Amino acid sequence: MSYLNLGIVAHVDAGKTSLTERLLHHSGVIDRLGSVDGGDTLTDSLALERERGITIRASVASFPAGDVTVNVLDTPGHPDFIAEVDRSLAVLDGAVLVLSAVEGVQAQTLVLMRALQRLRLPVIVFVNKIDRRGARPEAVADAVARRLSPDVLPVQRVLDAGTPAARVERLPDDGLRAWLAGESRRGAAHPVLFGSAVTGVGVPELTAALGTHLPVVADGGGEPEVEDARADGAPEAGPDAPRAGGTNAPAAGTKAPAAATSAPSGVVFAIDREDGRKRAFVRMRSGALRVRDRIDLGHGKSERVTGLRVADRGSLDPRSTARTGQIAVVQGLATARVGDVVGPQRPGDERASQFPPPSYETVVDAEPVARGRLYAALSELAEQDPLIRVRRRDEEITVSLYGEVQREVLAAILQREYRVDARFGEVRTARTERLVGTGHALEIKKQNGNEFHATIGLRVEPATPGSGVTFELECERGSMPPAFFDATEDTVRRELARGPLHWPVPDARVVMTHSGYSPRQSHMHQKFNKAMSSTGADFRGLAPRVLAAAVRRAGTVVCEPVHRFVIELPEDTVGPVASLVGRLGGVPFESRVGSGGIVVVRGEIPAGSVAALQRDLPGLTHGEGMCRTEHDRFEPLREVVGA
Repeated sequence: MSYLNLGIVAHVDAGKTSLTERLLHHSGVIDRLGSVDGGDTLTDSLALERERGITIRASVASFPAGDVTVNVLDTPGHPDFIAEVDRSLAVLDGAVLVLSAVEGVQAQTLVLMRALQRLRLPVIVFVNKIDRRGARPEAVADAVARRLSPDVLPVQRVLDAGTPAARVERLPDDGLRAWLAGESRRGAAHPVLFGSAVTGVGVPELTAALGTHLPVVADGGGEPEVEDARADGAPEAGPDAPRAGGTNAPAAGTKAPAAATSAPSGVVFAIDREDGRKRAFVRMRSGALRVRDRIDLGHGKSERVTGLRVADRGSLDPRSTARTGQIAVVQGLATARVGDVVGPQRPGDERASQFPPPSYETVVDAEPVARGRLYAALSELAEQDPLIRVRRRDEEITVSLYGEVQREVLAAILQREYRVDARFGEVRTARTERLVGTGHALEIKKQNGNEFHATIGLRVEPATPGSGVTFELECERGSMPPAFFDATEDTVRRELARGPLHWPVPDARVVMTHSGYSPRQSHMHQKFNKAMSSTGADFRGLAPRVLAAAVRRAGTVVCEPVHRFVIELPEDTVGPVASLVGRLGGVPFESRVGSGGIVVVRGEIPAGSVAALQRDLPGLTHGEGMCRTEHDRFEPLREVVGA
């Protein structure tokens, strides 16, 4: 059996969820088409997705395309959920990039295509909505060649575009079709197909193209079992035996199967919970993973697989084994995190997420009786999405975000899934503090106003941006019980969540220079006396004061996120746009003239000015300008005069 892990990606409202439904219907997986407007699509299972008509979480479905099983990931298209797209792309064999024949190439289309190109993923371009009034399939195909990639080739033409009778016709072969299939499988060229997810036109041709224009993964492990794979009473899986003919060379464009007896290898690309139980979505890269297997995720202990489900024909079916190329939902991995590698590490496994962290944040609050549940719920959601970062300092809870829509969605999820009515503040730029020097502070137990039975000396020093917080000892580790060092370190790391200017200090080298404690003591013939002896509370109470003094003496500067930008615009609008960028604190680095008189300008701009840039750009460029930005680094706060 062969597998294709396929991503369907698009800008908002291009019709990718409707296209997924049509592919499932065409292959016989579902007997009735769902509707985004009706809220009954198979892949948009989250209630909020059905209401808003957008995809928020990547979902998995499966359907047959000839002799290939296609695992399709219907990924989010809204920029606020780009982290979900990123995690999906990392486990794909290929992608279908969907565009609307009416709206054409949009800013998010550019972002997605650049991500696909960066990962060198083979891509089929599908121009949807050819039946809609105003459809311009030929113009959109030209724009794809000009703005996305010159290595595209339409293989169809559209008749009666913009009418309900719109249909596609295959172009003459001219000997190019076989060449294109080979080039497409290795990502060197991209076929352009046309159709309508609403009428079904072009969908059979797209289904056929999946197995010929995208690379598939051959599984050497035989047909999947159908027995129940629950941990209680689940039958043990037998050894994987190669299928008949499994020693033959794979067909062109097919990745060679790994040995059936090899150790299981996969990557965790999503995490959620079902009925309170944690589930890890794993793309199997090689070998076989079985119920009751013990695996090491690199967190210090092995964990046992207690249940497996595999994506098959539109559902997640119980299995005793998950094999090469399959998407498996694994239970029992309590410490699993997105990005974890199952089994042996391979070159590139250490690669961080392609998309940078969010540049915005907001304060979240709830009624006093619900604050504990609020923090627990946000922590659980952050586990599912590691790019949601939650900080808690005293009674204030802060969560990082990509934008306003994500804030609204998060509020709805907290209310519906956790029964917490959260109050969100305004979305603000997520700033940080950077140490500018070295500072030292020391307090000795029971001296000069130190009421604690603890001696702590701390030195703080700047660290390389992105390196995080390190905690080291210059005093002897045996000079006091390890629990007191641990209490000090834990407190230091927690307190650096807010520096003297009220922003987190993410990068610092902290050195404990002095330590001291009072051994367990008591008055004669009495029990242990806290008033005479040190406890962990003494070190947790004193460490914030010593750290704050050291950080003040070192000094900090507030830093803001800086984004790289790429603006594409008509040549006659470069001057006004350059003036706008300058007023917003941005700096253009280079510009070049592309095809069709389109100028590409690259530069950087403070994250706090991005919204103003995107708001004003259309008016200055006759609606033709497009801008995409992404986080680059944190830099000392700039003065911006026109935001």
